[in-house]
Amino acid sequence: MAGRKFGLVFLALCMFSFIFSGCGGSSKESAKSTINIWYWMTDRDAPLQQLAKNYEAKTGIKVNFELFAPSDAYSQKVRAAAQGFNLPDIFGVLGEKRDFASYIKAGHVLDLTPYMDADASKWRNCFYAKALEVNEFTSAGVYDVKPGVYGVPVDIMTIQMLYNKSLFKTLGLNPKKPPVTFDEMIALGPKIKEAGLQGFVSGWGELWMIDCFANNYAFNIMGKEKVLATLKGEVPYTDPDWVKVFSIFKEMNNAGLLSKSIITMVNKTAEQLFANEKAVFAFNGSWCVNVYKGMNPNLDYGAILPPKISEKFPMAIWGGAGSSFMVNARSKNKEEAVKFLQWLTDTEQQAYLAQETNNLPANKNSLSKIPEILAQFAKGMEVATHPNVWGLSESSAVIEAVDKGIQSIILGEKTPEQVAADVQRVKERELAKRKK
Repeated sequence: MAGRKFGLVFLALCMFSFIFSGCGGSSKESAKSTINIWYWMTDRDAPLQQLAKNYEAKTGIKVNFELFAPSDAYSQKVRAAAQGFNLPDIFGVLGEKRDFASYIKAGHVLDLTPYMDADASKWRNCFYAKALEVNEFTSAGVYDVKPGVYGVPVDIMTIQMLYNKSLFKTLGLNPKKPPVTFDEMIALGPKIKEAGLQGFVSGWGELWMIDCFANNYAFNIMGKEKVLATLKGEVPYTDPDWVKVFSIFKEMNNAGLLSKSIITMVNKTAEQLFANEKAVFAFNGSWCVNVYKGMNPNLDYGAILPPKISEKFPMAIWGGAGSSFMVNARSKNKEEAVKFLQWLTDTEQQAYLAQETNNLPANKNSLSKIPEILAQFAKGMEVATHPNVWGLSESSAVIEAVDKGIQSIILGEKTPEQVAADVQRVKERELAKRKK
């Protein structure tokens, strides 16, 4: 889920017996060993290597971080190692929750629940609950996995609206009062167009980002239960609430808010436009903080929830764990691996990582030590959700029909009603396949 932000730091003691603690545990040092970790996060390479040195100085235990990138190459390496029962002590699983479940059922992932709940301080309590959700399986789940927590969130992400405070001043707007309602945002379209600026940019050439924005408003307009009922096939996409979701894209386009090239725009282009102060609004994930810093260190902007269109239900945004680590259940070093992850996710280490990489820390106690813009993204965790934690998902064919249909609405090729009918036809076809 793309570009991201989160934190770490610390020192050395002795060779006898001592105690160290992570988010919530403590134990005596055992025989010195090497913990091997595979990861894919290129932007965190230098800080993680430094943390490995800090940990070795503190405990005498060597931590070997091995970087494999890009993420596709990393995933292939992990799959091959799993097939050969040759995974490292700590690794990550990239993909949907069903992929994660397959590794657990094959015996590759340690159940961390006993460690999360081991003592009064409880390791789990330092994390955002919604960051743990991505790594947790419940009895109500559909993946046939024993209930428990199987991964440790290292950082989190949220995807929100951004607005340029300097351009707000140029337009005669109060930078401390961004739009709260959809109507307020729509009303800014003519003013932005008159100033010769682009209103709203995002990587909507990448279909998943359209899907994310549409989901935000689906939750706001009809609520979570009705959205999930639609995924089950109990509510049709021709329902008036879904037509209303599709209509927001027509309204934004008619108001002159949407960039003319938004449906072919990749997110990197959208990031460049916003960073170079050519666009007033953007829709992007918390990883953008590091991106914008590299493109324009002086960019003055804020993160807000997409302006709500309904008072009936809350706005929901995509968010949760960004990157997570799992412990190899077959590792001879699994106890030491757990202790290292406890230390890695403790407040000081998390704050260090956030400051060095501009990724949001998974440890909620680190917030006071991170930049204000990251704290704004972190606040979005209060209303965060994600398809990976819904317990069911829409078919890829229906998702594609929704996203491409929205593109056709923006192009003026189809009406929201026509797109709703097209999507429902695909949905009915997919439902019929399941019954066979």
